[in-house]
Amino acid sequence: MKKTTTRLADGRELIYYDARDDAVRDADDRRPLDPVSTASEIRHDRLLGDRVAIASHRQGRTYHPPADECPLCPSREGRHSEIPEADYDVAVFENRFPSLAGDSGRCEVVCFTPDHDASFADLTEEQAALVLEAWTDRTAELSQLPGVQQVFCFENRGAEIGVTLAHPHGQIYAYPFVTPRTERMLRSLAAHREATGGGNLFDAVVADERADGSRIVLEGEHWLAFVPYAAHWPYEVHLYPKRRVPDLLALDEAARTEFPQLYLEVLRRFDRIFGPDAPPTPYIAAWHQAPLHAPDRAEFALHLELFTIRRTSGKLKFLAGSESGMNVFINDVPPEAAAERLREVASKP
Repeated sequence: MKKTTTRLADGRELIYYDARDDAVRDADDRRPLDPVSTASEIRHDRLLGDRVAIASHRQGRTYHPPADECPLCPSREGRHSEIPEADYDVAVFENRFPSLAGDSGRCEVVCFTPDHDASFADLTEEQAALVLEAWTDRTAELSQLPGVQQVFCFENRGAEIGVTLAHPHGQIYAYPFVTPRTERMLRSLAAHREATGGGNLFDAVVADERADGSRIVLEGEHWLAFVPYAAHWPYEVHLYPKRRVPDLLALDEAARTEFPQLYLEVLRRFDRIFGPDAPPTPYIAAWHQAPLHAPDRAEFALHLELFTIRRTSGKLKFLAGSESGMNVFINDVPPEAAAERLREVASKP
C-alpha cells in the first residue's frame, strides 16, 4: 500500500491509499474554495448522560446531486470535485460539513472506489483489503489527536438510511468522548467479569453463538458472522474475529487477509434477502473499537455490526414510540429466521 497526503484548496487534509507503490498523486485542487467555517458544539444531556453534537452549518451540505456533479467522483476537465486526481483507489478527506470539528473531534469521508455506480459489495477482495488498510491507518492517526477518545468507522448505504451522496463511501468519526452505546457495553463487560469471577462477556457471546449454531450465517478460519440472539433490527449480522482484539490495529495478518472474503459475501447476501427484483438493500455497517483510554480496553472485542432497516420487500422498520421514546426495540423478524434466510441466499460456488 502507498499512502500520499496532500491538502485541498481550503486546507483540509486529503489522503490517497493506492495498491500500487508507483502511483503518483500530485494533482492540485483548483477550486476557489472559501475556508471551512464550522459551528460544531458538544452539549451534555444531564438527564440521560448523553452528548449531542450541535452542528448548524450542516444545513447547507450537498444534498442528492446529479451523478455528473458528484463531489466524490474523480475530477475531470471542467468538473472539479473533492478528489483532484482523474482516478484513485481509495481516498480519505476531512469532511467539509463535519458533525464534529476542532475541539469537538473530527469527521472524515472514505471513498471506497472511483466508480459512482458501484457499491462496497462490488469491490474485489483486493480493493476491500485496501479499504481495511485505510480504516486501520486512519484509526491509528486519529487516535493521536488531542482529546480524541474513540474512533468510529462506518458506512451508511441507501437513501432510506439518510445518505445524501449516492457514491459508495463511508465515514470516520473521532469522538472527544466515549459513545453511550460503547459505555453500555463496557458496563456489561464489567458486570459479567464480576459475576463470573473474571470471564469475558464478548468471548461468552461468541462461544454461545457457536454452540447454538442456529444463528450462524458464515464462518471462516479467523472470522465468525452471526445474527445476534437479541437482534434489534430485522436483518442484523455481527462479524467477530475469532481471536479477540480491541481494535483494527491489533488484527493479525491472517485475519486481515480473510476479512474481505467473508465481508463481501455477507454484503452480497444482504442484497439478495428480498429477492432478485428488489432494489439494493439499505444498511449501516459499524465498526466497534475499544475506547482509547478505557481501563479495560484490552478486554473489549473489535467487531462489525451490519444491519438493515428494511423488514420486508417495500417496507421499512421505523423507530417509532417504543424505540425512539423508550429505546425498547421491537423486532418483527426472529433472529433464527433472519439467519436462515441469509444462509439461503449464499453465493453459488
